[in-house]
Amino acid sequence: MMSSTNEEDPFLQVQQDVLTQLSSARPLFASYLRIRSLASAATSPELSSARADLETALSALGEDLADLAASVQAVESDPAAYGLSGGEVTRRQRLVQQVGGEIEDMREELQKTQSTGGGGEGGLPDPSAFAIGEEDNYAEFEQQQQVQMMHDQDQHLDGVFHTVGNLRRQADDMGRELEEQREMLDVVDTVADRVGGSLQNGMSKLQTVIRRNEDRYSGCCIGVLIFVLILLLVLLLVL
Repeated sequence: MMSSTNEEDPFLQVQQDVLTQLSSARPLFASYLRIRSLASAATSPELSSARADLETALSALGEDLADLAASVQAVESDPAAYGLSGGEVTRRQRLVQQVGGEIEDMREELQKTQSTGGGGEGGLPDPSAFAIGEEDNYAEFEQQQQVQMMHDQDQHLDGVFHTVGNLRRQADDMGRELEEQREMLDVVDTVADRVGGSLQNGMSKLQTVIRRNEDRYSGCCIGVLIFVLILLLVLLLVL
C-alpha cells in the first residue's frame, strides 16, 4: 500500500523529477526553435546538435511521465486504499495530461522539421512563423536583459562611488582626530614634564628636611643617654 506522506509517495518523488526535467527541456526547445529559424539548411551542425539535445531530454522526460501515468492508473480505481482523495487523483491526472501535451507539442515541432526540410515549403503550416516570433521574443528578451544589466551596473557603480566617498570622509575624520590627539599628547607631555620637575624639587626639599631632623633627633638621643648614665653612677655611689 502506498503511503500518503510526501516523503514516501513515489508519485511525488517522480513528479519533482518530471517538473525539473521539463524546466530544463523548455530552454532547449526555445534554443532549438531559434537555431532552426536562423539555420540555412536542416543539416546545419548547430541545428543537429540542438535537435539531439532536445530529443534526449524529451526521451528521458517521456519515460518518467510514463511512470507517472502508470502510478495514476494504479490508484484511480480506489484512491482511498492508497490514502488519497479524489481531488488529489484528479490533480495528478491533470498534471500528467498537461506535461504530456507539452511534450507532444515539442515532438510535433521536431516532426515538422523532418517533414519540411528545416523551414522549406510543404503541405503543413509553416513552422518558421512560430520560430520567427520566438526569435523576436528572444531578441527583445536579450535587449531587456542587457538594459537591466547596464542598469544594475550603474547602480553598483553608484554604490561603489558612495562607499568610496564615505571611506574618504571617514579617513578625513580619522586624520583630524589623530591630529587632535597628537596635540593633546604634546600638551600632556608638557604638563608631565612640569609635574615631574615639581616632584623632583619637592623630593629634594623633603630629603633635606629628613636629614636635618635626623641630626636633631641624634643629639636628643645622646643627651638622654648621658643623663641616664649619670643617673646610674649616682645610684651606684649612693648604694
